[in-house]
Amino acid sequence: MLAVLVLFIAAFAAAAISGAAGFGGALLLLPLLIATVGPTQAVPLLTVAQLVGNLARAGFGFNQIQWRPVGLFLLGALPMSVLGALSFVALPKDVVTRAIGAAILVFVALRFFGRLQLKAGVALLILGGGTVGFLSGLLGSAGPIGAAVFLTLGMPPVAYIASEATTALAMHGVKTLVYQQFIVLDRAFWLLAGMLGVAMVLGTWAARRVIERMPQRLFQHFVAILLGIIGSYMLIHG
Repeated sequence: MLAVLVLFIAAFAAAAISGAAGFGGALLLLPLLIATVGPTQAVPLLTVAQLVGNLARAGFGFNQIQWRPVGLFLLGALPMSVLGALSFVALPKDVVTRAIGAAILVFVALRFFGRLQLKAGVALLILGGGTVGFLSGLLGSAGPIGAAVFLTLGMPPVAYIASEATTALAMHGVKTLVYQQFIVLDRAFWLLAGMLGVAMVLGTWAARRVIERMPQRLFQHFVAILLGIIGSYMLIHG
């Protein structure tokens, strides 16, 4: 019972961070889930919880979703998320996770020193979506990379959060369908997933109250700092 309470609190905090920055919650929650239910159940459980959390994030900002970049991103993300989910059991997740962390840190450093001026375009959105989709299916989440792609669009905070959440919602839905074909998801799994989903909706609502009052420039600095912290964690701990 104590473990369930800890997971509820952790899911609330993770969703609050995701709701404010558009990413990060899954990466914070995943190690705790692995310690509680094991790696085989942790990634599908995280996927279902994120499905609910992203539904809330997209719903809270529905009228500001930027549908064109969302559609382009999903052109690459959806088929590659299926491939990533199918590869979930086979590939070395520790090595891939560290590689993602290194890539995030390189991106943040280049942006910080003004060496990387990405301009949003069709190619960036489709290729970025494919990369995020595959890694999300493989590792449960690749939110920081998706955040990096959507940051190039220069959207206001609520539009950024809702648009990125819409892409994540579609990917997590597809991944859930794939996972349940290969992994037994019993009644206890769905009860725990539902509980985590409730916590993530509450955390998302709390975050919405913050980002509505945050200046866009400050918001982008906040996201960049979180990207650096999470990239470092992934590179060191895998």
